[in-house]
Amino acid sequence: MAYKYFFGMLLTHNMLLYCASAAVHGHSVDNLERETDGSFRARDYEHYGDSGHNADFDHEAILGSVKEAEEFDRLSPDESKRRLGQLIPKMDLNGDQLIDRLELKKWILKSFINLSREEAEERLQEADENHDGAVTWPEYLHLFGVDSEDEVAPDDTGDTGMKRNPITFNSYRGVSLQEEKAMWAVADANSDGQLELEEFEVFTNPEEHQEMHQFLINQTLREKDTNRDGVIDFMEYVGDRGVQQDKEWLISERDKFDNDLDVNRDGVIDLAEIHTWIIPNNEEIADEEVDHLFATADDNHDDLLSVDEILEHHDVFVGSEATGYNSDMSDMLGDHFDDEL
Repeated sequence: MAYKYFFGMLLTHNMLLYCASAAVHGHSVDNLERETDGSFRARDYEHYGDSGHNADFDHEAILGSVKEAEEFDRLSPDESKRRLGQLIPKMDLNGDQLIDRLELKKWILKSFINLSREEAEERLQEADENHDGAVTWPEYLHLFGVDSEDEVAPDDTGDTGMKRNPITFNSYRGVSLQEEKAMWAVADANSDGQLELEEFEVFTNPEEHQEMHQFLINQTLREKDTNRDGVIDFMEYVGDRGVQQDKEWLISERDKFDNDLDVNRDGVIDLAEIHTWIIPNNEEIADEEVDHLFATADDNHDDLLSVDEILEHHDVFVGSEATGYNSDMSDMLGDHFDDEL
């Protein structure tokens, strides 16, 4: 019961954090579907959603900071352009006054690193009770209302049906205290019993750190591999969802299983294929973001972004108060038209 309370507190805490934070990312348009399947949320989770394109992700991918993105939303267009103009030379690695695709991709990947660090800093501040710059295991437990391991059975998963949320702590579905401690031990690289910032970042964002991936794979196998043969067949892949869906959905999932997930076409998803399926690939996400920004801002279609083109589309890259105004107006008009209808 204690661990169920632990995860109940965690779910409430995560929802509050999620509502209080700017949009934090997933992978292209089919993210919700992939997350339902079992994959972990990617960095651009909310780039696209039911309401369409979310510009916040574009701004964070350029600025490398949720806080700075929110600050830019409050700037005038002229000030936003001025500050963006100061960033462009840093993106321009060869100094030719043009940003090519590789330069933009490198910048975005660097932004992803900065975003993860910013998230970890915020989470560490919340958990670090004595403000010594590190988090101990008891401090981590205290954060969610558990005083000691004695209150929790080692194999108790506190099954809440949760999925991992990248802006919060380790809210894994069905992860036991024992597994949490094992992940903690791997993240504690210097084995001093506490997690400093870099280590805490590994613990709170395990999908972005190779040394933690096996834990995520093991979790997926535990949830999906019902016959415990070390691979996932199609019926295990669809699981209980298959009973609830129609024939069209099953055909679509079969096609995805055969053509996207089962790379070697042997009828099952093996360990390597599970890794590809559930672990977000920041390289691919950066490529998609580069494509999106070039499609929006490369006005002369020369496959290069000039300073003028970037500044002309400053609202796409970093935003400004005008962007927020237009968004608010769209929401208001949408609500008005809905009322009229």
